[in-house]
Parts: sequence; structure tokens; C-alpha cells
Amino acid sequence: MELASAFSHINWLSVAVAAISAFLVGGIWYGPLFGKVWMKAFHFTEEDLKKRSIPKTFGISLLLAFIAAFTLEMFIGVKATFIFGLMAGLLAGVGWVATLLGILYLFEMQTMRAYAVNAGYCIVALTVMGAILGAW
Repeated sequence: MELASAFSHINWLSVAVAAISAFLVGGIWYGPLFGKVWMKAFHFTEEDLKKRSIPKTFGISLLLAFIAAFTLEMFIGVKATFIFGLMAGLLAGVGWVATLLGILYLFEMQTMRAYAVNAGYCIVALTVMGAILGAW
């Protein structure tokens, strides 16, 4: 398939919704669910988090989530179903992202807690994105 043809079949609205879903999952994951665990695992304080530029952090995060959703859409294709998209997202999260994060965290000597929080987010976010893309 030609690249131009592949891009013409992209449902940009579903990609945008999937990107926003990853952003929302992150807000819940790193907020009420595992926010304190994440902060402790990476030795962050409330003051540390207040030092960052919220518009820059959120803007770049949303852009990166859009890129992730777009590339996942390219992999699963436009004829995917909800179940296929869900499984593709889950497998991408577990088989690609979590494994590669694991390698990085081993070399960086990060804790298992830090790995579990971040890898868990990636798995859930990609699974939700895949389900949305497949269902659309």
C-alpha cells in the first residue's frame, strides 16, 4: 500500500479521541490511582511538580499521545474490530512498551515500583486506545 493511500484511510477523529483517552487515563492513573506511589518511586515532591510548566507538559503529552494513537491506527488498520483493537493495544503495551521500559529501568537501576506504575499506565493507555480505534 502506498503511503498516501494509507494516510487517506485514517479516521482522524478516532485518532484524536484515542489520544485524548490516553491523556485522561494518565490523569486518573497518575492522580487518584497511583499518584502518591509514582511520586514516592521517583522521589518527587509537590513542590517539584509545581515547578514544571503545566501548559508545556500537557501540550507535549497530548501531542505524543496523538502520535501514539496514530501509529497504533496504522498498525491495526481501518478494518479492525473492537476486540482486535483492544488486543492489539494490549499486546503493544505488554510486548513492546513494557518490555523495553523494563530493559531501560534495569540499566537505570529504577525500582520495580517505578517500573510497575509507568509500564502499567502504558499498557492500559494503549489497550484503551486500541479499543477505541478498533471500535470506530
